Amino acid sequence: MTTEHPGVAQVGVVAEAGGVREIFDPRQRGDPYPLYRTLRESARCHWLSPQSPRIGVLTRHADCVGVLQDPAWGHVPMETSAFRPVTDQDEGLRSMLRANPPTHTRLRRLVSRAFTPARIARFRPMAEALSGELLAAAVDRGEVDLVETFTRPLPLRVICSLLGVPARDEEVFSGWASALTRGLDPDQVLDPVERAQRTEATRAFADYFTELIARRRAEPGGDLLSDLIAVQEQGDRLSADELLEICVLLLVAGYDTTVNLVANAVLALARDPGQYTALRADRTLVPAAIEETLRYDPPVQWTGRTALADTDLAGQTFRAGDGIILVAGAAHRDPDAFPHPDQFDLTRYATAVPAARHLGFGHGLHYCLGAPLARLEAETMLTALLDRVTLLEITAEPTYRPHLAVRGVDALQVRLHAR
Repeated sequence: MTTEHPGVAQVGVVAEAGGVREIFDPRQRGDPYPLYRTLRESARCHWLSPQSPRIGVLTRHADCVGVLQDPAWGHVPMETSAFRPVTDQDEGLRSMLRANPPTHTRLRRLVSRAFTPARIARFRPMAEALSGELLAAAVDRGEVDLVETFTRPLPLRVICSLLGVPARDEEVFSGWASALTRGLDPDQVLDPVERAQRTEATRAFADYFTELIARRRAEPGGDLLSDLIAVQEQGDRLSADELLEICVLLLVAGYDTTVNLVANAVLALARDPGQYTALRADRTLVPAAIEETLRYDPPVQWTGRTALADTDLAGQTFRAGDGIILVAGAAHRDPDAFPHPDQFDLTRYATAVPAARHLGFGHGLHYCLGAPLARLEAETMLTALLDRVTLLEITAEPTYRPHLAVRGVDALQVRLHAR
């Protein structure tokens, strides 16, 4: 699931930005959608930073899709972008998500040769077994934090297995993932400790995988990392730095976002028992429920692009180097694209005439390479829940992690009524 989005250097200092700055306000974390509606209805484009380099904000579905399809928009090196600069103390998070063609084309082609449908399918038995084990323990307890007991452990086990990381290192990986994901937010909403944790996690992850890559070069295993080391096309291979960057990408995009996807699905269903009952009655709707969750409450709330050339967009003229923030969470509630957009509707993506395309896995050139794995995990976990639990009862209001762009529930206290 794509996690490419900016840290905005100008956040909190541009008086002209007005209400648009509130998308970075932690007080909006629990329910940002009323703010998104206000922004979407008031203008096509809002200027977060009207001075050079300028940063605009888009909230309408057609405009966001247009940017993701337009080669005039892409990425530039972080140190020259309108978004967060890389400081001396912060190596930053780099990956092929921030690359343009032909570099992106080359990297994606090589990774795709290793990250195949057959490899992804191997994880279904593991996911099914672990889902059953975790839920059996949760049901026995009756009332649990479903994030801690279910939605977090499974994606962590899968991503570590995918990368060839032993089970004993799973918890340290979870900590690194949290620090790296939080570090994608604007520096201005991070305290010094969080910025230091981002740097420490980046370095620790690089050290760990430098050693693991060396071991896999000497003794290949059956994991994706070994396949990525071995993959080549016409003599071309991934460099050591490229391997590290792809591992960071897989950890952040393949773990945290999947945790949030499943937790958001469970939360929506728990808040609407009728929908949960309907899903239990018709399991063929599970894939549609996953797509609707990605639209209704997407884990990745916004993403960024940079103008690679002078271009017109949303009634504004952008110069090369200007930035744009695409607020997927707002675009997904656009009534011009989705009828009754504030309603969680299990059938929205199950009809003969499909709903408009959501941006939960991105769109266009950077469409998420790991989308099939995220869907497999979510489908397996929701099916296991439906098999064992007749009713989900929320016993406390959910709390949210401090993360803004990759937004997710931190604790979801529920009472599980078993069959």
